[in-house]
Parts: sequence; C-alpha cells; structure tokens
Amino acid sequence: MPQPNATPASTTKRPPRTLAGTAPVSPDSGRAAVLASYGSALQMMQQADYEQAHTAFETLLAMGPNDLSDRVRMYMSACKLQLAKPLATFASPEEQYDYAISLLNDGKYPDAREQFKQILASEPTADYAYYGLAVLASMTGDANDCLENLGSAIEHNPQNRIQARSDSDFQDMADDPRFTELLYPEV
Repeated sequence: MPQPNATPASTTKRPPRTLAGTAPVSPDSGRAAVLASYGSALQMMQQADYEQAHTAFETLLAMGPNDLSDRVRMYMSACKLQLAKPLATFASPEEQYDYAISLLNDGKYPDAREQFKQILASEPTADYAYYGLAVLASMTGDANDCLENLGSAIEHNPQNRIQARSDSDFQDMADDPRFTELLYPEV
C-alpha cells in the first residue's frame, strides 16, 4: 500500500561520492581517445621529442580532461624546461667523448649513447666512440651490440683489443665465447 506523503524517486541518479570528492570517470569512446592522446604525448616525451610532446599536451589540455589537467600541465612544464636547456657545444670530439663518459658513469645511458653516435656521425672512424658504445652495451646487457661496436673499435685501432682485455666494464661479457674470441683471436 503506497504511502500518501512519499516523494517520487528521482529518475536521475546522483554520482557516488568518493573520498576525493569526485566520482570516477566512466569509460566511453571520448575518454578512450583522450587517454590514447595522453599516452602518445607521454611516449613523445620519453623519446625526448619535447617540442611535439608539448604541442600534444597543449592540444590535450584544450580537450578539457579535468581529471588529467594537473598532470598535463606538469608535463607541459617539464617539456618547456627540456626545450630551454642549452645545447652542449664541444671544442673537439675528444671533449664530447669525455662528456659522454661522464653521462655513462652517471647512468644516463640514452644521453651517453646519443653523444657517442654524434661523434661517429661527424667522425666515422673514431675508434674511441665505438669503444664507448661497446662499454655502454656491456653495461646495459646488450651482448650483440657490445661485440659489434668493440669489433669496430678494434678494427679502427687494434690497441683497443689490449685495453678491453683488462677493462672491468666488460666483466659481464667475460663468459661469452664470442667476446673471448674477439679479444684473443690468436689462441
């Protein structure tokens, strides 16, 4: 039996309350597109394409995803900071090599790799740059790249074979028979 003073139930449902004060966003096709754009912009940033990433984040911010806006603004600021960094200039390839080694020692492997490759782009026979790439590959566990670059370093300067024999940076390669064969071909 219905009660005479009961108010009718509303047909619109009130969003649930959370500790943060907002309801979780429901997934839909528009949301999926926003998340795809966000992921794409993050990937550009991770690949050090800061200019395109900044543009993508600006576009994303204009789309108005309220729950992502703080993060988007933070990433935009990070892109601006990266773009504002002065480019390093070097008096010689050897000076650039020293910089690359310091990056390598600090664990900044992608930046070090980029510096070694820049040296090789301007000086394709720079055995020390191949040697640096071989050390980097050894430290990051890329045996094939290590062997290829060490082979190039030895080809351009046979003294690199002797140096590599006592270089502790190649300790992870010591058990690889290809490494032993490269360093001790006469045995």
